[in-house]
Amino acid sequence: MAQPLTFVLSVPETPEDHGPEPSPYDESEVHDSFYQLIQEQSQWVAEEGLELQQREPGPPETPGSGHQALLGPEDPLVHSTATLRILASMPSRTIGRSRGAIISQYYNRTVRLQRRVSRPELGGVGRSARPSLRLYDLELDPVALEEEEKRFLLVKELQGLPVAQRDHMLRGMPLGLAEKRCLREESRTLTRKRRGRRGRRGLLSCCGRLRDACVLTLLAFNALLLLPLLAFLVGVQAAFPPPASPGAVPAFTGLELLTGAGRFTHTVMYYGYYSNTTLNQPCVPPLDGGQCSREADGLPYNMPLAYLFTVGVAFFITCITLVYSMSHSFGESYRVGSTAGVHAVTVFCSWDHKVTQKRASRVQHDNIRTHLKELLAEWQLRQVPRSLCGRLRQVAVLGLVWLLCLGTALGCTVAVYAFSELTIKSPVSTEQEGALLALPTVVCVLNLGAPYLYRCLAALERHDSPVLEVYVAICRNLILKMVILGILCYHWLGRRVGVLKEQCWENFVGQELYRLMVLDFIFVLLDTLFGELVWRLISEKKLKREKPEFDIAGNVLELIYGQTLTWLGVLFSPLLPAIQIIKLLCLFYVKKTSLMANCQAPRRPWLASHMSTVFVSLLCFPSFLGAAVFLCYAVWQVRPSSTCGPFRTLDTMYEAGKVWVRRLEQAGPSVSWVPWIHRYLVENTFPVYLVSALLLAVIYLNIQVVKGQRRVMCLLKEQISNEGEDKIFLINKLHSVYERKERRAGRTQEAERLAGDPDAW
Repeated sequence: MAQPLTFVLSVPETPEDHGPEPSPYDESEVHDSFYQLIQEQSQWVAEEGLELQQREPGPPETPGSGHQALLGPEDPLVHSTATLRILASMPSRTIGRSRGAIISQYYNRTVRLQRRVSRPELGGVGRSARPSLRLYDLELDPVALEEEEKRFLLVKELQGLPVAQRDHMLRGMPLGLAEKRCLREESRTLTRKRRGRRGRRGLLSCCGRLRDACVLTLLAFNALLLLPLLAFLVGVQAAFPPPASPGAVPAFTGLELLTGAGRFTHTVMYYGYYSNTTLNQPCVPPLDGGQCSREADGLPYNMPLAYLFTVGVAFFITCITLVYSMSHSFGESYRVGSTAGVHAVTVFCSWDHKVTQKRASRVQHDNIRTHLKELLAEWQLRQVPRSLCGRLRQVAVLGLVWLLCLGTALGCTVAVYAFSELTIKSPVSTEQEGALLALPTVVCVLNLGAPYLYRCLAALERHDSPVLEVYVAICRNLILKMVILGILCYHWLGRRVGVLKEQCWENFVGQELYRLMVLDFIFVLLDTLFGELVWRLISEKKLKREKPEFDIAGNVLELIYGQTLTWLGVLFSPLLPAIQIIKLLCLFYVKKTSLMANCQAPRRPWLASHMSTVFVSLLCFPSFLGAAVFLCYAVWQVRPSSTCGPFRTLDTMYEAGKVWVRRLEQAGPSVSWVPWIHRYLVENTFPVYLVSALLLAVIYLNIQVVKGQRRVMCLLKEQISNEGEDKIFLINKLHSVYERKERRAGRTQEAERLAGDPDAW
């Protein structure tokens, strides 16, 4: 069997390395300097050639022994020295050879920038510090240790630069993305670096990344929802508070933190506090005793219109962001084209050849290994045959488990409906404020207990695919939570509106959603403490088992459930997004600690990268869509309370827009275009149908574009295959030409020898 050849790449140095260097603050000079560096090294390769030395000398070559017949695609290639020199000059063989020089050069630039001293001699860095085709352990090379020290000093100097300048310099480095990422992480503060290392290492990298991505996504949505509400509703109403209510304002007792009632009812926390008047900046009458003019009053602020439009615009921004996130996530997780040959692509095309350090290569090695495990696990599942009796038995078990799960969800729904009807028949007085927690407590207990029953039933199914197991668990939990929320929505808008005719039912709905959010947070903390910590202690101490696996489905659905509550209640409590942000931050650190201490990674590998796409999709459908339908029904169909809120004198909340349009019609021709837009673009259904048709056309065009991309990819794959065959053909032709040339030279030498030696005849 032919042994692979290992070569040492030696690139000479020039005196230009010791010349003056541009400042890193000058982007063009930095770019030009490295462009010149790359160009110079390319010229060295072309003019002086590459010194190729065999690391382990083999048996001596005999004349003509290196010449073989035409080779096939799978035959081992034995090239001549000239061919090897040409192949070594190819870009794929020289990637990363100047990494040591690059790091050393950038280190000296940062030293000059920070300390204003002359940079060390580049000649002190040996050739082996520049990664080549030689296969050896860099940790055993003293020059590699010197390069590692240079790298450490570079990171230390980068820490002294401003963040913007540091990122600018890292972007300009001609290094691989993995190397730049490592330098960026190492140049951060020590505390953040340690936290990042703990998050990347060991047991739960995929679960940790999924958790971080979900929480960050939700924080972004809540921030986008909260900012316009604070700017145009909460801040304005706090600056112009409404007149005090006739009754006495209750004192703060602390129970409001759980119930949301009491003192909180008379704050900007809830819908009922907001006025239904036009807010104006008060003016001081002139000294001559006259009245304030219209210009002195300032621009009027219509609070009902601002309330309706601010909530609508905030939801529209959230919708656009959510759709964009979903499309971006689909583009990252699901690639266009077939998956044929994905194993070979992962093995032969996944390695970043710019990575040379042991730690960075270990990280990349772990990523590729995990990905291969996922692919092989899916491939093995497809290859395992199953008998007819086994399939029938599995179908029967699946049917029975699904019936039990659906029966559990139906039972929970009936229990919530019965308890909600009981609360209507037995109203709670003001003195019994703690009794308001009864219905939210029942809902949280059912949401916490039913998933444990689902997990016990799922153990009977014995799914071969961990992906299918997680998706089934998500589907069952989603059905449970969405049905319970549907019953609660009917309870709020269908039953409570009729019962609380003379009261502010919007405040009650906002308080109910606040109580659900707070109790859900408390129950999640209790589940983390007793469900994960205690179970881990029991498993390790008593049962002598490993740590329990991290429940991805349950934690994902908990996040979606909490965000759904926020979207449902933003119309009745504009500050709910702020409470959700605080809740997410607390849960992030609690779950992170519990994840690292109490849980272990799944025993069977699976493609967790698709879970973020599933998460965003569930946020859009049915979470955001259901909340939007609920709020649209409340705005267009439900009559507002006549005693509180900005819409107390109107039949529906949507009528505030119509009232404003009628006022604009009477204001004069200067604003007549606004009523025209409302009449022909908002109330008329034709623009809606037109926009829907355009949207369908765009979707159809995108589908056709994707199909065209698939066809182009197939053609490109075929072209790549043909290019490979062409290269083999050309190399074989070069071998044949070289053999003919040597044979011709040999015949010429033999003829000359015979001509000079008559005795040889």
